[in-house]
Amino acid sequence: MAVKVKPTKKYTLKNTDKKLLKKWYEILTLGRMIDDRAPNYLKQAIGWSYHAPCAGHDAIQLAIGQTFNKETDHLFPYYRDMITALSAGLTAEELILNGISKGTDLASGGRHMSNHFAKPEWNIHNVSSCTGNHPLHAVGVARAMDRYKHPGIAISSQGESSVSEGYVYEAINGASREKLPVVFVFQDNGYGISVPKCDQTANEICAENFMGFLNLNIIICDGKDVFDSMNAMEEAKKIALEKSEPVIVHAMCVRIHSHSNSDKHELYRDEQERAEAAAQDPLVAFRNELVKAKLFTEKELDAIDAAKKEELLAAHTSAMQAPNPTPESIYDFVYAPAHVPTKYVDGTHNESGEEVKFIDAINGTLKAEFRHNPNTFIWGQDMANKDKGGIFNVSKGMQQEFGKERVFNGPIAEDFILGTANGFSRFRKDIRVVVEGAEFADYFWPAMEQYLECSHDYWRSNGAFAPNVLIRLASGGYIGGGLYHSQNLEGNLAGIPGVRIVCPAFADDAAGLLRTAMRSEGPTLYLEPKALYNAKQAATVVPEDFEVPFGKARVRREGSDLTVVTYGNTVHHCLEAAEKLAADGYNIEVIDLRSLIPLDEETILASIAKTNKCLVVHEDKVFGGFGGEIVALINEKGFEHLDAPVKRVGSTFTPVGFNRILERAILPNTDRVLAAMKETLNY
Repeated sequence: MAVKVKPTKKYTLKNTDKKLLKKWYEILTLGRMIDDRAPNYLKQAIGWSYHAPCAGHDAIQLAIGQTFNKETDHLFPYYRDMITALSAGLTAEELILNGISKGTDLASGGRHMSNHFAKPEWNIHNVSSCTGNHPLHAVGVARAMDRYKHPGIAISSQGESSVSEGYVYEAINGASREKLPVVFVFQDNGYGISVPKCDQTANEICAENFMGFLNLNIIICDGKDVFDSMNAMEEAKKIALEKSEPVIVHAMCVRIHSHSNSDKHELYRDEQERAEAAAQDPLVAFRNELVKAKLFTEKELDAIDAAKKEELLAAHTSAMQAPNPTPESIYDFVYAPAHVPTKYVDGTHNESGEEVKFIDAINGTLKAEFRHNPNTFIWGQDMANKDKGGIFNVSKGMQQEFGKERVFNGPIAEDFILGTANGFSRFRKDIRVVVEGAEFADYFWPAMEQYLECSHDYWRSNGAFAPNVLIRLASGGYIGGGLYHSQNLEGNLAGIPGVRIVCPAFADDAAGLLRTAMRSEGPTLYLEPKALYNAKQAATVVPEDFEVPFGKARVRREGSDLTVVTYGNTVHHCLEAAEKLAADGYNIEVIDLRSLIPLDEETILASIAKTNKCLVVHEDKVFGGFGGEIVALINEKGFEHLDAPVKRVGSTFTPVGFNRILERAILPNTDRVLAAMKETLNY
């Protein structure tokens, strides 16, 4: 059972140093001034088009920022955490730069919504607008702290309504199971936009939803009271550091204003309720305490107010003069830097020797790269248990060689697997994380929000952070797997910028692309056609340290009569069909793309200029499949070379059935490819 903790009263009005009280008052006063001023920027058409007021959350946010140590900790604030950011050390100017989306905004350079405050150099992270998903990143970085024996904590902050998200349950479950130093702060103001808390959960205090979790500590505090909030956060940090256990700090707050500047709380909160909220103002209460205790006079506090107003005006003047982001900058930081091969610059070789199976090429390369970079880790479902190494044994022997600290199982929670990988890679830039994102690619869909996060982290942070994560997925059919065991994802995912997508068809390319991906920065989706794992036709010689560059196709068969563009399982169907047509005097060129994103446009267009005809073949559905993008590319840039329409071969527009009769009716095969080749040749 989780433990409810009553914090030690380290801070009280009587025993707190006056200088510290003054500092806290200065932060709260300046924060409230910025909070009140933010809507005026929108009214003046200057910016801050999204602002979530923090009035009513002042005390707990002050405490979060004061507890955070930029030298040792990682902070994941949410969109209402403006005073948190100010208390953690950001300046008024830095907050305004974010609010009005200037090019010098520390969080994103104007790329992300306003009110998403960050300072990457201090490990104050730029989090998503997708509420509640950043606790997974906090758990991931806490796991890295644990692995590297780092004396710090991760702090994740959010509103109480976002706790309804499954991400949050998975994050707290993982943190409690692994005993990680994470502090989860729930800022409870009773509303999720207009949705009252009673519509979110049966428990009035949602932290109590987690009472059944072991190794978890729960602290409930008055988030409107400075001293109660400071004591709660201090105790939480102490527990996280000393016991290496997660802590929930549930702070009871009040929302004085609307949810945001696009919300009108008058529509769902009556005048009495709004007045009662305003009467609980934490800043007014703290000021009154200081005066009543005769620690400060009204005149002294008025002088502080005046000084902070001057500071705010100076920050405003400076921020208004800052440059805006430029239109051409939209193409910066879409993809993180890729490793560039030096020996096998075009990803080809002519070496002879013993052929290696596709699955063994992946396994051997994983092990080689783990030896090459000791800061490499792998986890996923069914990843390592005794002699079992993954559902297909791709990771066999890895835990035995590299230990449970680097090779381990994750729970059956795909977004937890990927979300914690994102967080783990935030700890050090030289870390590389490989995840088996799901046992079969079809099961990856629960991780889509975390996939999206990975895709735009580098762009959204203006180049400050890229998740160095390789996502391995066993993809495709031809195994009699049916639904959830035979689908292809690349057509759905290729339209999301920021992630490289590769799909090898031979053992050497499987090794070369894997090595390049593991040595690159940023995320890569690595699709493994599982029907090829032990297929004889996919086995090749694999040179030592072989590398394949991203965006470089491989001409598997040269020809002059027809260009066939393909990848994955269907490469072998195309090669087989091409050999059959060779008996009839036709010379078919087969291009194995290997890399879908980025795409080797040059090789495709050069081949079409030579053959004047093209057929696109892939395993995925024709309708909505990746082949449509290839046809569009050819139509736009190579149309003048064509003597026939570009034809496509792929799966039917149906799911893949389980019965082998149904599977054969759905998936492309050599006969269908052969028929399409003949039709195109005879046009």
